[in-house]
Amino acid sequence: MPNPIIQLLLTVIQIYNYVLWAWFIMSWLISFNIINRHQPIVQRLNFALFRLTEPLLRPIRKYMPDLGGLDISPIILILLMHFVQDTLLYYSYR
Repeated sequence: MPNPIIQLLLTVIQIYNYVLWAWFIMSWLISFNIINRHQPIVQRLNFALFRLTEPLLRPIRKYMPDLGGLDISPIILILLMHFVQDTLLYYSYR
């Protein structure tokens, strides 16, 4: 039986993963003018997702080379979160 603290951490990581994907998809929808970023609901949702994701994306962007407008920091963060999840799972069942 896994440790309840590890289960809680895994759940938090999974929820944050969903938030990151929501921010990623919303940023693409705004970039391609599929949704109007001037709508009040879209503005609030975008602001909330930005505030939730930016603290972890900013340090990654700080060390990333300039790729000419291509931001791969969300992909790196998703890979890091999967690594942490797999590590926690590995050590919880030992």
